[in-house]
Amino acid sequence: MSRRPDPDSSFEDTIAHAVLGDVGDDVPHDFLALVARSAEAERVTKQLLQQSVDSARAVGHSWAALGSVLGMSRQAAQQRFGAAQAPSSLDDDERWLGPVTTFDELAELALAGRLGWHTVQAGFLRHRMVRTATQWEHRRVLWRGPASRVALDGWRIGCRAFPWLYLIRDTGCPIEPDHA
Repeated sequence: MSRRPDPDSSFEDTIAHAVLGDVGDDVPHDFLALVARSAEAERVTKQLLQQSVDSARAVGHSWAALGSVLGMSRQAAQQRFGAAQAPSSLDDDERWLGPVTTFDELAELALAGRLGWHTVQAGFLRHRMVRTATQWEHRRVLWRGPASRVALDGWRIGCRAFPWLYLIRDTGCPIEPDHA
C-alpha cells in the first residue's frame, strides 16, 4: 500500500514521492530506473502545464497574465505555449470534434456517442474521437487524486485534460443502422 505524502509537505516533496514511490530510507539501487521515472514525470508535468495554459486561455486569460504567473514575458509565454498543434492525419474511424467549449462539449459528446464515437484525446476546444459499432456515454469529472477511483461501473478513462478527466462507457447498444 502506498503512503500518501504529508499534507504539510512541499509540492517538491509530493513530486519526489510520486517519482520515488515507497523506497523508505533505502537509496534506490537502480539509478537508470530513477532517471526513467523522472523523465516520465517531466513529460506528464509538461503536458499538465500545456493543458492548464490552454484552459486558462479558453476562459479568457491573456498572454500577459499567463506570462506574469509563469515568470516570463507575454511574448515568451505565447511563443512557448501558443503554437497551434497541427492535427495529425486521422484514419477513417477517427475525427476531431470541435470547436467545443466547457459549456457545450458534453452535449456534443453525447450526440457523437450515440453515433458510435468516443473521446480518446482532448485538446484546446476539441476532442479526438474514435468510432466503433456501439454507442458510448461520456462524463466529465474533476481530476482529484488517483484517476482509478472514478473508473467504476463500467466507466473508464477516455482521456485527461487538466483539470478534467473524461470518462467513457460502452453501452453495448449498436449504433442506429442509418448512421453505420
